[in-house]
Amino acid sequence: MRPEVAVFIATSLDGYIARSDGSIDWLDAANESVPEGEDCGYAAFFETVDTLVMGRLSFETVLQFDPWPYAGTPVVVLSSRGVTIPDRLKPTVTVSSESPAELLERLFREGRRRVYLDGGVTIQRFLAAGLVDEITITTIPILLGEGRPLFGTMSVSIPLKHLGTTAYDFGFVQSRYAVTE
Repeated sequence: MRPEVAVFIATSLDGYIARSDGSIDWLDAANESVPEGEDCGYAAFFETVDTLVMGRLSFETVLQFDPWPYAGTPVVVLSSRGVTIPDRLKPTVTVSSESPAELLERLFREGRRRVYLDGGVTIQRFLAAGLVDEITITTIPILLGEGRPLFGTMSVSIPLKHLGTTAYDFGFVQSRYAVTE
């Protein structure tokens, strides 16, 4: 048994989640066009999860946000190199080098039932292991040309079922998929 695993992420139209140097300045700029109070369903999604699992690079990016956006939510940072967790986050942030399957088994034993998965390499690893149940992608109308891809090269095809798409007046397009295999 394992928790359900859901992805909620934004990409450029050409499929990148960050520039090659990790910058998400393009996403920050795009968010300036979003009307006040609109979050494209993020808050409602976040209410459905009890744990966030992210990669080290994503964690290092999010550490720059003020305030910390996941207050009170347990966060697991996946890293084989180790990560320094600021003292203020130690009550809710831990580091793991477990495989995706081992981590999900442990989280399930701890009572976790729905995991939010974030970070390109982390998402790729969980997809390759067949451990992602749902993917929500918000496409931002910009072509970056290069950067860190959401999916990268995959050794197998992963069938998806389209659950719905919302086109926002400010140009974002959000699609939800169930992973069917």
